[in-house]
Amino acid sequence: MKKSYSYLIPALLVLGACASKKVTTTSTTSATNTASVVNGNSSITNDGKIWASLWQQRAAEYRALCFQAYNIAKQRVDEGVKKVSTKPLAIVTDIDETLLDNSPYDAAQGLKNQDYSDKTWKQWTDKAVADTVPGAPAFFKYAASKGITIYYITNRNENERGATLYNLQKYAMPNANDEHLFLKNGNSSKEERRQEVLKTHEILLLCGDNLPDFDMLYDNHPTEENRMAITQKLQKEFGSRYIVIPNPSYGDFEGALFQYNYKLNPAQKDSVIRAKVKADR
Repeated sequence: MKKSYSYLIPALLVLGACASKKVTTTSTTSATNTASVVNGNSSITNDGKIWASLWQQRAAEYRALCFQAYNIAKQRVDEGVKKVSTKPLAIVTDIDETLLDNSPYDAAQGLKNQDYSDKTWKQWTDKAVADTVPGAPAFFKYAASKGITIYYITNRNENERGATLYNLQKYAMPNANDEHLFLKNGNSSKEERRQEVLKTHEILLLCGDNLPDFDMLYDNHPTEENRMAITQKLQKEFGSRYIVIPNPSYGDFEGALFQYNYKLNPAQKDSVIRAKVKADR
């Protein structure tokens, strides 16, 4: 999914306690970027970006989970192509943290103790240098080799189209063209765009890192409790039609956590996290 505001709950209090300890750097740039962390001015929310980025970039467990997801997706492709369909098959996938890895952006923002912004995000996507999520390119190329069309439904903005296509084409992703790239069209719901695909294709699988990537039931700002209830209702779809890629950095879980109040300042966000996180007292 495209970035919004980024917060990570697990392990945040540990980093907050360590933030004021001395950090040794070997370059002026690193020293500048980590100054807020060294001085103890970082917030729990932005500390979380650093932990999440490290996990995404360096944890073999993250890679294993991605491989697991795309291995299951490959099995579903093998099953799906054996069935009779009245329409050609398609797979609908999100891009960010499903196919392209944007953790360097999150890490940079976290080290500067800055949150997401449209300006800095656009500066990042304009570079078209995002690496791929483990297992993603091989899976989508395999699906295409079986005659399945890939549609990219993302909440990136229209002014990111050129750089997005260039980034996908660098990895020779199938169907990486204007016809198969559906960008944000006025609202963040992807349902209308999924329905466009359904006019001509049968959607075999949906791949994403954020639950609204899969079902309209997650649209319209459901509460944390409602998100849990919807997920319980749809549990049989996960691993069947819905392939979820791990994203520890951001997602609609944040909006629900903060009751979709994106005007909260860092101190207010931190207060909510402290109140809601389960921690031994």
